[in-house]
Amino acid sequence: MCELLGMSANTPTDICFSFSGLMQRGGRTGPHRDGWGIAFYDGPGVREFRDPYPSCDSEIAKLVRNYPIKSEIVISHIRQANAGRVCLENTHPFIRELWGRNWTFAHNGQLKGIKKKPLSHYLPIGTTDSEHAFCWLMDAIRERFPKPPKRTSTLHRFIHKQCDELRTMGVFNMLLTDSRHLYCYCSTRLSWITRKAPFDQACLKDTELTVDFAKETTQSDIVTVVATEPLTTNEQWNRMKAGELAVFHKGGVV
Repeated sequence: MCELLGMSANTPTDICFSFSGLMQRGGRTGPHRDGWGIAFYDGPGVREFRDPYPSCDSEIAKLVRNYPIKSEIVISHIRQANAGRVCLENTHPFIRELWGRNWTFAHNGQLKGIKKKPLSHYLPIGTTDSEHAFCWLMDAIRERFPKPPKRTSTLHRFIHKQCDELRTMGVFNMLLTDSRHLYCYCSTRLSWITRKAPFDQACLKDTELTVDFAKETTQSDIVTVVATEPLTTNEQWNRMKAGELAVFHKGGVV
């Protein structure tokens, strides 16, 4: 299985602390050696880094860990290959355009028979079941909403329905964003934590690193971090239930 990491914030924020923990699971404290990727949103634009090599040893991952790229939405993924060979095109996250927005997707799990679902506008570049599922989901959204719906709640409900359908095919833990909202769907494992004033210290599980967020933030900052497994040892994370969709906007739950 793979692992996911996401962030939603109300002000541009770096994810260096959380990524420092995640990258250790990519071959050092975890078995996810088959590539990694991360996407940072800067307004509608995206900075994307992907590498088919273990994140724990990747020079690109070290750059991401050490260089504080500020973003309001981040999606990251470390891979343990089950479907599709280890190569760059099979490395998450995947990105497609709809309504003039960059949509980014990462998935943890396996979906039996997903490639029997027909595709129309969006086609995979690689061979993973994950990318096929993303293309199918984007096709469904595009067909149902040629233009963005007036109410975002209408879109949220539709995405939830499609995720429920994908979950019937296997394990479907997912992070998705349209550059405005962060969608988090749980099939088996997904947790989140919201940090806001009063801020405190946090200690990573996978490496000896502690940060005092009171020194790194302002009183108005709100930051939510989503991960397959909690990344810290001294904080209370919210574990999502099977079939639950959580939607975040600027750090808060919608």
